[in-house]
Amino acid sequence: MLTNLPRTDSSVIGRWWWTVDRWTLLAVAVLVGFGAILIVAASPPVAERIGLTEFHFVHRHLIMMIPAIAAMFAVSLLGPCGIRRLGFVLCGGAFVGVLLTLAVGAEIKGATRWLQLPGMSVQPSEFLKPGIAVVAAWLFAQHHQRDGYPGYVAATGLWLAAVALLLMQPDLGMAVVITAMWGIQFFLAGLPMAFVVLLAMVAVGGLFGSYFLFDHVASRIDRFLDPSSGDNYQIERSLEAFQHGGLWGTGPGEGIVKHVLPDAHADFVFAVAGEEFGLLWCLLLVGLFGFVVLRGFARIHNGGSLFVLLATAGLLTQFGLQALVNMGSTLHLIPTKGMTLPFVSYGGSSLLATGLTVGMVLALTRRRAGAGANP
Repeated sequence: MLTNLPRTDSSVIGRWWWTVDRWTLLAVAVLVGFGAILIVAASPPVAERIGLTEFHFVHRHLIMMIPAIAAMFAVSLLGPCGIRRLGFVLCGGAFVGVLLTLAVGAEIKGATRWLQLPGMSVQPSEFLKPGIAVVAAWLFAQHHQRDGYPGYVAATGLWLAAVALLLMQPDLGMAVVITAMWGIQFFLAGLPMAFVVLLAMVAVGGLFGSYFLFDHVASRIDRFLDPSSGDNYQIERSLEAFQHGGLWGTGPGEGIVKHVLPDAHADFVFAVAGEEFGLLWCLLLVGLFGFVVLRGFARIHNGGSLFVLLATAGLLTQFGLQALVNMGSTLHLIPTKGMTLPFVSYGGSSLLATGLTVGMVLALTRRRAGAGANP
């Protein structure tokens, strides 16, 4: 048992155990467990409706959980230099993957975001998020640490290239998450307030522009503002599920929304949680996501290099924002957006990318002697 390891243990595992944030580990373990329970509850009716075996999605989710947890653990053993190298590899590989989706990707629901590989499909943009968070953090940090280094320009070019590729798929939600992450990193790196206002205006203009450029975006916003203007079947069923669940829920496996909701195991898994586990469990789930994000910010607030601060802030921003977008869409607080709930929704690429993201956060927030050293 890891709890029996003495503090004097100098092995790799011993040093990891006494320096990693065990509270974050516990919160992530609860999220993973709750996600597995929800997949078991929500996915069998979906699988049967589309002609698959009853536990098809359950088996695939649990199988993908193994490499995701293994990746999280392996990455959490790395130091800042290792995280920086991994970030460059992820970023480069994801850019190539996104380019390939535009050329040979499979079109699903009007978007080309997936590459079909033997036995599975991969969404490269999921790995673009942690890759850009780390690479942009390094570029921003280099701008301060090396005289004349154009870190701000390079980080801006990286962001523009990523957003351009994502909008070509199109994937506005992912572009918004990456933009928010990059903007927060830029702000923490010392962006003058005048530029903060300018970038905010550009972001608002971009959202307005997307309404006129992308028909699916306009349709979702119209349906959000005026539910009678189009098909809101999934949102209506989702809200009914929360009403049916009430405070305590109907009980595991007793819900009915999963029998009629097409994406009950993926984008709308939070609705299944609301119906079968009730408001209190949903609040606990929200609290777990909030705890992971706030705990991570608290750990980097106590010291560390600029790279560590910016990289961790970017990774936590994308993790928390993705959860907010998913839950907000399910509750009809924002226009619907197909985005998974980290560690909870079904999705192999998302699960593996989230494991890598949290592994990076655990690695960067470990207690180290000389934490202020440059990576």
